[in-house]
Amino acid sequence: MLERLDRWQRTRRPVAFVVAVAKKYGEDGAALHAARVSYYAFFSVFPLLLTFVSVLGYVLQGNPELRQDILDSAFADVPVIGSFVRNDIGVIGGSGVALLVGIGVSLWAGLGVTIALGQAFDVVWSIAPVEQFRYVTRRLRGIVVLLVAACGVVASSVASGVATSGRLGATGESIALIALTIAVDALALLTAFRLLTPSIAGVRDLLPGVAVAVVGLLVLQALGGWYVDATIARASDTYGLFATVIGLLSWLSLAAHLILVSAEINAVHLVALWPRSLSGPPTPADARALEAYAQRARRAPGERIIVQWRG
Repeated sequence: MLERLDRWQRTRRPVAFVVAVAKKYGEDGAALHAARVSYYAFFSVFPLLLTFVSVLGYVLQGNPELRQDILDSAFADVPVIGSFVRNDIGVIGGSGVALLVGIGVSLWAGLGVTIALGQAFDVVWSIAPVEQFRYVTRRLRGIVVLLVAACGVVASSVASGVATSGRLGATGESIALIALTIAVDALALLTAFRLLTPSIAGVRDLLPGVAVAVVGLLVLQALGGWYVDATIARASDTYGLFATVIGLLSWLSLAAHLILVSAEINAVHLVALWPRSLSGPPTPADARALEAYAQRARRAPGERIIVQWRG
């Protein structure tokens, strides 16, 4: 039965592509990396929100209404804690030097999620340790990703204020808000996919995965509140306050899995890693995948790994 299923999926490109993505996801151990990304995302969200609030408070101190509109828009997409931190999170105060140092420390602490995500992308793209970004480079690129995402949120908040001014009607406002959400998500994801790993794929090669991730994030943002509420309701009797933590981690875990699946889609598509074999002799795509797995073990510039096949 497995052999018949294997022959059937090899002759159907869409099915073979999905099978190849699923197989590579398992071979890369991407589920473990998704758990690591969600773990660091949980501990990064508070320093990043503190940095975001402090910078907005300093830049827009003469326009508190616009500042509050931007914060409301930004926190609306954060499940569980969005409404909690909208009014309760504080800002870094003190002198200009103290403010700068505090923001820098918070931003540096919040880089855990970009570092974990970049290391997961290294595995997806089979980047050998000798070719991976070094300590400073990885963090500087992470800062750029965070800045692009923050600028996208601010631009989206300002544009959404125009879209909901009443001139477009209810239907027009809904379409405009969805379009703005798609634009911000696509910009942040494309920047992360492009900057967090060495240059292997061009911008055009990353678009399929970005499209899948954007659609998936729209669904998560739409159903995230319901999912988290259901998770909290099931766990609240036993865990009490920790149910909130469980709900947020569950949502972040889903988002991390989605982003890594999207990265796998780009890798499989660019390197043509399909169709893969489910049984029997390996296909040329299997050979390319296994050779890439061997090459990503290189740790020295002069090291060479030769893959040979028998029989």
